[in-house]
Amino acid sequence: MIDFQNGSYVKLRKVGNGEIGKNLEALLLADESIIGVYKGIRDYVVFTDKRVIAANVQGLTGKKQDFTSLPYKKISVFSIETSGVFDLDSELELYFSGVGKVSFEFTGASDIVQIGKIISQYAL
Repeated sequence: MIDFQNGSYVKLRKVGNGEIGKNLEALLLADESIIGVYKGIRDYVVFTDKRVIAANVQGLTGKKQDFTSLPYKKISVFSIETSGVFDLDSELELYFSGVGKVSFEFTGASDIVQIGKIISQYAL
C-alpha cells in the first residue's frame, strides 16, 4: 500500500482516461465507471463512482505499479482547499477510517470544487 504519511501526491493535473494503464482497467468492476483521471509525473489518481484509486508507478520502466483502493464509504471527513492569487495549487484531504489522512495536491487549473461535489455525492 502507498505510504500516504510520507507526503502527498503533488501537482496532479487532469488527463484523459486513456492515460491509465491496462492493469488499472482490469481492476475496475463491471458496473464501475471512471469520473476523472489526474496525473503527476509518473503516479496518478483515478476517481470512479465507487472509490479513489491511487497508482504508484515504480521502477525504471514503470511496469511495476502499486494500486491503493480507497472506497468512498470509508471517508469520515474530507476537506478541499481552493487555489488563490499567490498559492496557485489546490488541495484535497480525505480522512479514511483505518488509514488516516490522504492528501492530494492539484494544479490551479483543476476544478477542486467539482471534485469536492463528486466526493460529497458518493461519501455522504
